[in-house]
Amino acid sequence: MLPLDSFDEFLFSASRALCSPLAIFIQIQGCLICLILALGWALAAYVRGREIRRMKDSMRCGNSFAFLTKDINDLEHSNQVNLPPVSVVMPLKGFGEHNLHNWRSQITSLYGGPLEFLFVVESTADPAYHAVKRLLADFKDVDAKVIVAGLSTTCSQKIHNQLVGVEKMHKDTKYVLFLDDDVRLHPGSIGALTTEMEKNSAIFIQTGYPLDLPSGTLGSYCIYEYHMPCSMGFATGGKTFFLWGGCMMMHADDFRTNRHGVVSALRDGGYSDDMTLAAIAEEHKRLITSPPVAVFPHPLASDLTFPRYWNYLRKQTFVLESYTTKVNWIMNRALFTTHCYLSWGFVTPYFMAGIHVAAALRYYFKGYSPDDTVLTCNGLLLAGCLAICTLIELLSMWNLTRIEVHLCNMLSPEAPQLSLASYNWCLVFIAMLVDNFLYPLSAMRSHFSQSINWSGIRYHLKDGKIYKIDRHKHLVPKITDLAGKDLLGKNGSTPKVAIISSLSRTLAQWRQPKKYEV
Repeated sequence: MLPLDSFDEFLFSASRALCSPLAIFIQIQGCLICLILALGWALAAYVRGREIRRMKDSMRCGNSFAFLTKDINDLEHSNQVNLPPVSVVMPLKGFGEHNLHNWRSQITSLYGGPLEFLFVVESTADPAYHAVKRLLADFKDVDAKVIVAGLSTTCSQKIHNQLVGVEKMHKDTKYVLFLDDDVRLHPGSIGALTTEMEKNSAIFIQTGYPLDLPSGTLGSYCIYEYHMPCSMGFATGGKTFFLWGGCMMMHADDFRTNRHGVVSALRDGGYSDDMTLAAIAEEHKRLITSPPVAVFPHPLASDLTFPRYWNYLRKQTFVLESYTTKVNWIMNRALFTTHCYLSWGFVTPYFMAGIHVAAALRYYFKGYSPDDTVLTCNGLLLAGCLAICTLIELLSMWNLTRIEVHLCNMLSPEAPQLSLASYNWCLVFIAMLVDNFLYPLSAMRSHFSQSINWSGIRYHLKDGKIYKIDRHKHLVPKITDLAGKDLLGKNGSTPKVAIISSLSRTLAQWRQPKKYEV
């Protein structure tokens, strides 16, 4: 270890070096990144808040069903009988603590038109198969079925399940809605998406975005922080360039006719459903929209560990390695470079500020005189500016989360009410640093590996498409990353303990609305 005086000299020298023009630029850039994020979240909060105000005004005018429709006259029988048929396709994988609640929110939709639900699994050995069969046995009046898709050979298993679901949907279906099994719908979500599709036939895809509910672990807060910057792209109240595969409504005929090559692009080497479809929309100048009510509670697993967060991040960065066209490849490379630069551009100023603060503390507690060392106040000034910008950023993030929680509560008045009460904002700040530091590392590893293990299946990419799929028992993790879903089960059946435990948790949620306070 260096002698104390030598360490102090090194610390002071480092602080002075970090006041060079380049270092000052990096630190000012970090402040600007914080303020830009704060502005984006403020604009997103305005869009979501405007929808809350619209719903409250509608309720004051006598529309007690504002959470379902803007105009109460739309609920008249003469209007409901004319609603278009919708097929909901849900690719399933594994069974976890929140699945029963999520599935129940989906099949109990208050959409008034013809509606069918297609739960698609890889095989009967999937723990989700028996779990959803038991659930549907209690909802015999719901048009729902479980479909066994078999193993994928040319694309990701999720895409394979989606395409099989599309093949099995009703011949009269006008719109198909793809949902992840961890999406918790509001009673009027399907109706809201369908209404927008009916109003504007130019819409290619309607999408939404999850509101992550951290469980308290650092890994869950890292997931929340990772999704928050993306959320502003979905809170436009209309046109967007972003697409989330967890919620996508499309014209059924686009799949029947393979319009723009949507089926072939997904089937022939497709890894990511949303990135592939977003590339098609960009190539053919098609419209993607996200209505302001399309925000869905997404409770994260209570035991979401840091290694599982890392696995999830790896899968997210690996998406940028898949592409359909040369233009799509260029866009992905640009996004890869920009995201990596901004991530480390965000984190680096905090390390610099740490050195400035440490040098100032040593100077103060050691009682050095001005003759002993020259420590300018520039470093502390930069650190103070960064602290103020960080506070503004966190306040903007808090405000957007608060408004989205309020919106979700209004859209699901019958559900357990969400709250910000147990959000740990110190962990949110730590997660911001951890996630932005790790993102470039994950992205670079994905770029050089060109393979990923997704729920026990290893996919290999070549020229942006899947060309090889490995399935081995040793690749299968016991649980999934975000939802903590069991992937193994026992002889193809869901353990009774898991069913009983999940049912008990669900009853507790309804009896104790504060269960998911976050």
